[in-house]
Amino acid sequence: MRETDSASGSGPPHVIIVGAGFAGLSAARALRKERVRVTIIDRNLYSTFQPLLYQVATGGLNPGDIAYPVGGFTARRHTRYIRGDLATTDAAARRVKLADGRELGYDYLVIASGVSAAYFGVKGAAEHTFGLYTRADAIVLRDHIMNGYEQLSAGPDVYKEFAITVVGGGATGVELAGTLGELRSDVLSATFSDVDPARVQVRLVEMAPALLMPFKPKLREYARKQLVARGVDIQLNTKILQVQPDRVILGDGRQLRSDLTIWAAGVSAPEAVAGWNLPQGAGGRVAVGRDLRVKGSDRIFAAGDIAIDPDQPSPQLAQPALQEGKHAAGQIIRLIRGEATEPFSYHDKGNMATIGRRSAVVQLASGARFTGTLAWLGWLGLHLMYLLGYRNRISTLINLSWRYLAWGHGGGVIVGDEPPEPLPGQVTQQALRSVQ
Repeated sequence: MRETDSASGSGPPHVIIVGAGFAGLSAARALRKERVRVTIIDRNLYSTFQPLLYQVATGGLNPGDIAYPVGGFTARRHTRYIRGDLATTDAAARRVKLADGRELGYDYLVIASGVSAAYFGVKGAAEHTFGLYTRADAIVLRDHIMNGYEQLSAGPDVYKEFAITVVGGGATGVELAGTLGELRSDVLSATFSDVDPARVQVRLVEMAPALLMPFKPKLREYARKQLVARGVDIQLNTKILQVQPDRVILGDGRQLRSDLTIWAAGVSAPEAVAGWNLPQGAGGRVAVGRDLRVKGSDRIFAAGDIAIDPDQPSPQLAQPALQEGKHAAGQIIRLIRGEATEPFSYHDKGNMATIGRRSAVVQLASGARFTGTLAWLGWLGLHLMYLLGYRNRISTLINLSWRYLAWGHGGGVIVGDEPPEPLPGQVTQQALRSVQ
């Protein structure tokens, strides 16, 4: 089915943006005052604030706190929203085709669709690990985590221990492992007072010699000590050779029990990119030039995690995505005006990561560094500022404040409705009833 609007039609230029993440919405914002028609295509009805997914996964936030309707964003900006998946592009005809068969014409195209997990050839990782890249991932992971804690209350004769392995020592892995350590020490004892917290094992595995490699050594060491204080078993310089349903096999041959293995070790382009007829670089990502135009194309741009400039790659973080989305929109405006494009230059504002309650690391581009409560408050304020929607900001502030104020008093966890399928080594609800 071909839609009526096309690149050859009269009227303002039509810009299609694929993806409603940081880069896509940043591009849409930058175009809002220009005389162009903008269409955003995304598979979800909502935009997800990915930096706080781990808070959903650990029961600190509701899924709705970090999701904002794409239609709510577009309605106020005279932008059209279409729900769908990009299937292929035709640069010569300036058309895109969606997975459901619909076709749309464009004058300029911005690819900002995001990425998925990269397993680096680790056997069993795709089949036996849980990711944390989407809202659905966070909900599934939360329910498995809470279900694992609940199973412990059946007694050690039924379910001896609950072992969690987090793979990846970047910001996501550190934030998740730190919060899981706090859950075990405080929330578990408040909710299931008859369960020994020592029966929950939290392990963080990282192939590099240190955690949080983009940070300065002192901040890395602070993060390591904070995780150790929360009872997290840290395995550095450790390669995972294979993931099985109930264990991880390390490069040195050790086999460690793992009832729940969470993959936070890297990202790559989704398989669908292969059908887009666009040049690909490292990790299958879309290859772009210095101005973020896709290699060999005059009217197609790529921004955010899905894009890679082979000569000068940007970090796969929120700030580069925001800046790239804005830059891509700016280059479209320049092309419409008959001006030459300009190269993209990433302005590094710094990095931050939280380890847990009143514990975070902040490293600013100016050289300033903070840890502890001050850094944690800075982390909280920045994330609230970038959340879409006042309701989301207020709800997130209330939930996170309550989580950390009520910590250890049974008030810090948001749970789901139905328990998921049991993990290997877990007992079913029917088996639990049979021993009660």
